[in-house]
Amino acid sequence: MPTASPVWNFMVPPGLVVFDLDFTLWDCGGLWIDCTSHPFIQTADGGVSDSSGRRFRLYEEAEEILDQLESAEVSLALASRTERPDWAVELLNLWGLEERFLYHEIYPGSKVTHFESLRDRTGIHFREMLFFDDEERNITEVGRLGVHCHHVKNGVSLSLLEAALKSFSKKV
Repeated sequence: MPTASPVWNFMVPPGLVVFDLDFTLWDCGGLWIDCTSHPFIQTADGGVSDSSGRRFRLYEEAEEILDQLESAEVSLALASRTERPDWAVELLNLWGLEERFLYHEIYPGSKVTHFESLRDRTGIHFREMLFFDDEERNITEVGRLGVHCHHVKNGVSLSLLEAALKSFSKKV
């Protein structure tokens, strides 16, 4: 098991870190998951593709980010707006990620609804949550709740995580 990053030595950890899926943790061949061709196929090299041959990929540092957060005993959640939540969960399972997240809010509708449900289910206040998403509209809406939001431009990265954690620590 990896050891916690040195950045944890001087930071207040969030109560809950929440990730979007499409274009935040993974790329489904340039499409949102609900625009791909089901069924999904696990390839011999451990990758995943859809029935049209489009390759899916986790962003390069996504698993290390999850490892770092888990080693610091930070709870993880998902908030994803999709018309095909079953496909998203299937992809999580194909990559062995589903069980890493204690809470799943994967369904159509506003991310505000996702976060209200997370607050109600966890008892964690919005100001104690950290959220990563690739869509500015979600960052804006969820940010109005008091959640610390960070825009993901090209998939999550360790440098983005570190910057987000530093920013979170300064605001708490």
